[in-house]
Amino acid sequence: MKKLTAIFTALMLMLCPFALAACKDDGKTTVKLCEVTHSIFYAPLYIAINNGYFDDENIDLQLSNGGGADKVMTAVISGSADIGLMGPEATIYCHVEGQRDYPVIFGQLTSCDGSFLVGRKPEPNFDWKNLEGKHILAGRPGGVPAMTLQWVLNQHGVNTDTPNFDTSVAFDAMVGTFDTDTSVDYTTMFEPTASEYVALGKGYIVASVGKDSGEVPYTAFSAQKSWLKDNNNTAKAFLRAVLRGYQYMSENTPETVAKSLVKSFPGTSETSAAAAVKSYLEINAWAKTPVMAESAFNRLQDIMENAGTLKSRADYNLAVDNTIAAELVKELDI
Repeated sequence: MKKLTAIFTALMLMLCPFALAACKDDGKTTVKLCEVTHSIFYAPLYIAINNGYFDDENIDLQLSNGGGADKVMTAVISGSADIGLMGPEATIYCHVEGQRDYPVIFGQLTSCDGSFLVGRKPEPNFDWKNLEGKHILAGRPGGVPAMTLQWVLNQHGVNTDTPNFDTSVAFDAMVGTFDTDTSVDYTTMFEPTASEYVALGKGYIVASVGKDSGEVPYTAFSAQKSWLKDNNNTAKAFLRAVLRGYQYMSENTPETVAKSLVKSFPGTSETSAAAAVKSYLEINAWAKTPVMAESAFNRLQDIMENAGTLKSRADYNLAVDNTIAAELVKELDI
């Protein structure tokens, strides 16, 4: 018997640290979150991570980068991710296609487009109409940045049905192309890239796309309907942590916020992070509550229809479930 015990003990030690890790139970619930990209535009999420708000909710958050809304949605549908942070358009497409266990939007993070229009010269009296006939790098076709920019331009009477409205350059190559191709007059950039580009003397921020597009549920949290049903309390705890992240940002200076934020962006200085936070607060980029308004949801579908990417509209009452978000608003008296 002693010999058998010794053999068993030796086997367990050989399996360490894997066996010990598997046996360890810290009482936390694992939540796998897949984000569409890693951006300061999603700052409340990173503040919640870095300030320990998920730990307070007993959530072990496992963050991964999908590199595109289509890939994030695939991760959610396949079950390799519990929650997806992406544009609501991905969820709308799934509803239009008639999926059975369809994904549901249960919380909003950003409330407008986060990109800024950058030109080659200062334009204190900027007018969107001045972009008629100009070469504009807009982003990939069907992407929300390009569709929202198109919507804003069309609302101001600018024709985008020309090669000058350029959707041939990948999103992550737009800044480099603008830098080297002098035939390009304008492009859009998110923060902190926009402010850093201006600081280098390479261009000028002439307008905010989000300010002129109005409220659009640009980024939201989605999950399978079945996952939300089985993990209602976890989803609520998750949103509560993110909401605390936003509240921290709204109650502190951009400089203070930057100190927590840069932990998620090692290559970004506190100065750049603070400038980005200030820019986004000025245009109300972050949703004050996670509840998604029907009017904003419909505006997004208007933008998609305008771009010709939506063959039919999704039902707001099926695509969005504000139950958890509304409970939090009432609980926290927002």
